[in-house]
Amino acid sequence: MSTHVTNQRDRRILSFPAVHPCESISSSTLITSLITLSQTISNFQPQLFTTQKRNARELTRQISIISIFLKEIKDTESIIPNSIILCFSELHFTLQKILFLMQDCILEGSKLLLLAKSQHVASLFRSLIRAVSTTLDVLPLHKVEICFEVKEFVELVAKQARKAKFEVEPSDEFATKKLHLVLQQFERGIEPNMNTMNEIIDYLKIKSWNDCDREIKFLEDEISLLENRDCNEREVPLLSSLVGFLSYCRVVIFESLDGNSFDELELEARRSTEIITLTTCLNPEDFRCPISLELMTEPVTVSTGQTYDRASIQKWLKSGNTTCPKTGENLKNTELVPNTTLKKLIQQFCFDNGISYTRFSNSNRSRDITRTILPGSSAAAHAMQFLSWFLTRRLVFGTEKQKNKAAYEIRLLTRSSIFNRACLIEVGTVPPLLELLATEDKTTQENAISALMKLSKHATGPENIMAHNGLKRVVYVLRNGLSLEARQIAAAIVFYLCSVKEYRKIIGENQEVIHGLVKLVKEGTTCGKKNAVVAIFGLLLFPRNHQRVLESGVVHALVSILASSDKEELVTESLAVLAALAENFDGANAVFEASALSLIIGMLRSATSRVGKEHCASILLSLCVNVGVDVVSVLAKDVTLMPMLYSLLTDGNSHAAKKARLLITVLQDFNETASSRLKGSSILREMNRLEIRN
Repeated sequence: MSTHVTNQRDRRILSFPAVHPCESISSSTLITSLITLSQTISNFQPQLFTTQKRNARELTRQISIISIFLKEIKDTESIIPNSIILCFSELHFTLQKILFLMQDCILEGSKLLLLAKSQHVASLFRSLIRAVSTTLDVLPLHKVEICFEVKEFVELVAKQARKAKFEVEPSDEFATKKLHLVLQQFERGIEPNMNTMNEIIDYLKIKSWNDCDREIKFLEDEISLLENRDCNEREVPLLSSLVGFLSYCRVVIFESLDGNSFDELELEARRSTEIITLTTCLNPEDFRCPISLELMTEPVTVSTGQTYDRASIQKWLKSGNTTCPKTGENLKNTELVPNTTLKKLIQQFCFDNGISYTRFSNSNRSRDITRTILPGSSAAAHAMQFLSWFLTRRLVFGTEKQKNKAAYEIRLLTRSSIFNRACLIEVGTVPPLLELLATEDKTTQENAISALMKLSKHATGPENIMAHNGLKRVVYVLRNGLSLEARQIAAAIVFYLCSVKEYRKIIGENQEVIHGLVKLVKEGTTCGKKNAVVAIFGLLLFPRNHQRVLESGVVHALVSILASSDKEELVTESLAVLAALAENFDGANAVFEASALSLIIGMLRSATSRVGKEHCASILLSLCVNVGVDVVSVLAKDVTLMPMLYSLLTDGNSHAAKKARLLITVLQDFNETASSRLKGSSILREMNRLEIRN
């Protein structure tokens, strides 16, 4: 028997999806399955149980006797009456539940939750063994041929099971009372006694930072299962309070990290930076939900006239709030009226900018970070506030090692919680984190820049970074970071800063930003290239930045990506930047002079991404407008181009169809011109006449 059971997230803990054996099952198959189940349960070692040891010991003892009885029946090879088969079916159903319970009691990461629910767990032991007793009571033992001693054993088990108390052990009960006392103190805003918290952690044999972190991840998974399956969420406050308790312990009690903790978080950092796309950068303020600050996928209007994303406002109302989040006015009713006009505008905005609205909508629901705007409980909120102050003090007054760990903890705490980000920004963690970027230690710099990246996702994050001269420090890491990882995370911060319209001009005027991003486009990993590309796109949303970006040589770097990369998302976003640059005369000529024309045509032919095809069509049209006959004559000779454009005309969105239609018109005009001397200026006039220029 292994020392623990890993957490398989196919079901919630203490939920027992047992099934009755089918009616047509043979007696031999049923008995064999019962023997396997009973032996598996009997093999659980009580010492593996952190809590409920005595109950587990008694349960395994009684089930082991039943196992002997079942083996005896199998050995007799006699015909089993239907009445016994029915009893065995019920016994099989109950043993399945017992096995689930035993597995849950030694599940990795479940120690604190099982302690908090010790009374409930003990009641499960009691009810299940009594279900076994009931089955044995009605079992007609006189109809089976087994020895007298075994029959006596079975009758004894039935009698003991009826009387068994299966109560919480005194030591478990004492530890549970301590835990609930600590949670009550957090709830009242009182910082608990450290000795009491240590005693709880010691009792549960949570001996290291990694042990504590595993417990947190387990509880967070439980919360996700509750929320994603739309289950009854009454348990969320308790689970959130336990997360708050463990987070406090992980930060304050476990001063030193386990050896592989940083390695694990490096992988997490890479995963987190890989989700950065153009979508966030492109969200205009009117399309953002005032609660989640994300692009609205289902905008609805409340009685005050304010519009929110449906998932966000439903979460707000479900939490017991009766006011409008933006205005503070009392809501006359909780009716949510779909804002179809705004939804169409958002969809058109996505189409016009090459964003997959459906894909964004689905990914937004899967993350559902809006659920973390508010804390899961008041205990969790106060625990986070105490932690925020503790970490800020460590960042300012701690040793280098303590500062490093504080930055590391902020990375974890801000990973997927809007409330945690707000708390940490509010107490002032941004300035000392910025100071920490100048460190000579690679790991510390990575932790600090990663923590800042998470904080920059919050609505007030960019403002805090810019207000404390943070751009200069972030750019320093972008250009001179001690690792490629740090540099690409710095690019992600530039990306988030560019999402604020007012900062694009300031950032663009700093040539080191653009040069640093272009260098990362050339030298970075796929993730680093992508971060740099989308940050550059954000800069291009300010028109005066176009020339600065062109002068950096970015066009050749982007064309190189198109020619060599097999990463569809990176290629698509590179095409988006080229499309933006090609809208202007200088940009279009730079794309043409980079020998990108044949490459763009080839990508229009081979791209599997609809958005990528749309960007290709946009680039080709801009080249026709801004470069002229040198482009049109090449396109007109390509016999494969027209079918592709007609396909885009019928399969693409309205924006792509417009581009395709105009390209078709230009090529047809060129082919129909007897002299074949169509001038670029005449093309431009045609474009303006049809009002297709962006």
